[in-house]
Order: sequence, then structure tokens, then C-alpha cells
Amino acid sequence: MVLEACVETFQEALKAESLGADRIELCDDLSVGGITPSYALLDSVIKHLKIPVMVMIRPRGGSFVYTASEIKVMRQSIEVCKSLNVMGVVFGMLDKYNQIDMDTTRLLAECASPLEITFHKAIDDTPDPVRSAEMLTEIKGITRILTSGGKTTALEGAENINEMSKVTAGHLKILAAGRITNTNLEEISGILDVEEFHGRKIVGHLQGF
Repeated sequence: MVLEACVETFQEALKAESLGADRIELCDDLSVGGITPSYALLDSVIKHLKIPVMVMIRPRGGSFVYTASEIKVMRQSIEVCKSLNVMGVVFGMLDKYNQIDMDTTRLLAECASPLEITFHKAIDDTPDPVRSAEMLTEIKGITRILTSGGKTTALEGAENINEMSKVTAGHLKILAAGRITNTNLEEISGILDVEEFHGRKIVGHLQGF
């Protein structure tokens, strides 16, 4: 079982590691779902943590439809991450119909190589997350998909999450999310056919020491 803690500060990153997280997803401003963290935060976390770090690549909150200039910024952020030797990056792009933007995803995946790549919960905004997951197996470099199965919680989306795991088997991993905490992890892990779990409280409360 792999536990990925979602954090937005240096202190939270340290505490997640101390509580047993296997890796972290580092973001800024989780109030809008997470955006790319500052260079200073990223550099500090990379220098002090021993566990792997995945970095959110998202220039702003809001929709997952990006302009050419925003894509350029995302590519620059990925290059920064590569220079700092992070484990990987996290991004997700949709088109105006809320389908996976395959061309842009492929472009950023090529840019990110050889880093690991998580396609994030933008997939939950698509009309058919299971079909969308299957589409992502066609893009070289995608390592995993972060999803709650198109629902608010992992429990509500359990059926879809398990279907996503089936259609992507042998190609990429499903990282389950959606209000998974250290208190309900045992229950949820018994329902989902996945090995990786993500959450703000996946290893407990991170605020304060």
C-alpha cells in the first residue's frame, strides 16, 4: 500500500513524512484545488525530505482548459522540477467539451520525460472517467491517474475506480482519492482494487506539531 499525502507547506511536508507517508504531492493554494508551488518551497522540500515528491503543475485555479501561454508556463514549471530532481509532476488538461485534451497532455508528457506523471482529478470532470482513463493509456509516460471515480468521495466512486483500475491494468496505476483519511483507509482499501491512496489526512492531521 502506498500513501500519498497532499501538502501545501514545508511544515506539512515534514509532518507527513514523520507520520509515515510514502510520498507527497506538493501544491500551493489547496483552496482552489492546488496550483504550482513556489520555487522556494519546492527547493526547501526537496532538500529536506527523504520520501519522493510529486509536484502539482497548474498555473491557476478554475477550469482545466488552458491557453497557449498557460501551457508555456506549465512547460517551464516542469523544466524547473526536472532541474531539482523531483520524482514527478502532476497535471491534467481538458478541452472545451470536458474531454481529455490528448494533444496537450501528450506534449506535456514528452516535456516531463523521464519524470513520473500523475494525471490529476481533472479526469473526474469528464463525462466518462472510465473511458477517459482508458484513453490515457495511449499516452506514453503517464504513470498514474488521481481520481475519486467522478464522484465526491472514493466510497461513492468505488465502482468507477475499480473499473478504471481494470481498463488501465498493465499500463498505469490508479491513485484513489476523495476524502480518504487515516481513519477510513482500512475500510476503503478493502473495497477498492488499487494499491495507492491519496489525501490531505491520509496519515493524519498535518497542521501543527
